[in-house]
Amino acid sequence: MLNGISMYPGLDNTIDENLALLSKAAALGIRRIFTSLHIPETNKGAFKDELDQLLRAANRHHMEIISDISPATLDMLNIKQFRLSAFRMMGIHTLRFDCGYGAPQIAKFSRNKQNIRIQLNASTISHKFLQELIDEKANFDHIDALHNFYPRPGTGISENTLMRQTRMLHKAGIKVGAFIPSRNRRRAPLFEGLPTLEAHRTMDPDLAARHLAALGIDSVFIADSLPSDEELMMLSRIRDDTVYVHAHALTPEPVQRELLTHVFTARIDEARDAIRAQESRELVGGTIPPEPPRERQKACITLDNEKYHRYMGELQIIKRPQPPDERVNVVAQVNKEEQFLLDYIAPGHRFRILLDE
Repeated sequence: MLNGISMYPGLDNTIDENLALLSKAAALGIRRIFTSLHIPETNKGAFKDELDQLLRAANRHHMEIISDISPATLDMLNIKQFRLSAFRMMGIHTLRFDCGYGAPQIAKFSRNKQNIRIQLNASTISHKFLQELIDEKANFDHIDALHNFYPRPGTGISENTLMRQTRMLHKAGIKVGAFIPSRNRRRAPLFEGLPTLEAHRTMDPDLAARHLAALGIDSVFIADSLPSDEELMMLSRIRDDTVYVHAHALTPEPVQRELLTHVFTARIDEARDAIRAQESRELVGGTIPPEPPRERQKACITLDNEKYHRYMGELQIIKRPQPPDERVNVVAQVNKEEQFLLDYIAPGHRFRILLDE
């Protein structure tokens, strides 16, 4: 996953804060920066100089600059006529067309020879517009998409909307990104967070990012102005659509705890009562002795012990409560606030358990 941060020259942060943020992100392997070139609250006096400094620093670190543009952008940049070459000379690699441009224009832009990539608004694009791009022979090798973020509480989109739009774009071979808010410094003018999904506005950013990855989003961006070092580190660790869930360990036994650290794949032949790990029996590094039997409640994690013979080491995440069984050890419990992520572990999907002490 090519994840990213966001920067807004002339708004919120000082130029030194933005340059420090850029350097930290680059050191962690984060290679994309989103910025908007048409925010009304931007300090226009500081904007151009700060933008130039950020673009030069980003290019030194080989980071992709994604610029959200509209017809108002030309005024902010003092550009008289829209030319892709002008943006390329500035050091901008990708242009996200927010509004004011039709399918024929965007299709033409996508066929450019300046190596400028085109980004669509994933939240608002329609089947009709997408078909118009196809009819206009757009070069989809130069196109991806990014959902909106929503500053005003109550206006973020639903998961159903995000998935409907994302599936439509994925069918056309277009990769899709989305935003999560930060808890560290939220962006002006409302300071209410900048999520794509309304459900993420007050959610822990780490959980929100893992939720987007589980939904199949291809890139996760922190939208707010100044994420914390911990949030940057979290973002750098999310590299694919593996479902990561935190769980409280219930066993001290080292063989079992080591087994829980692996990445697993949910079996294709989905069981009614549990998510079954495909690989776990082959990964056992020793004998698993029986532990006192426990009720198998929903979202608990179990390992079959030596009394289950050739099933020893089978890992399951329980979907439907089951009675105690002396052949089955209950070794962990998925944290309550993260249990909803289990719904995204579809057959064939990878998952990993992160043990909390």
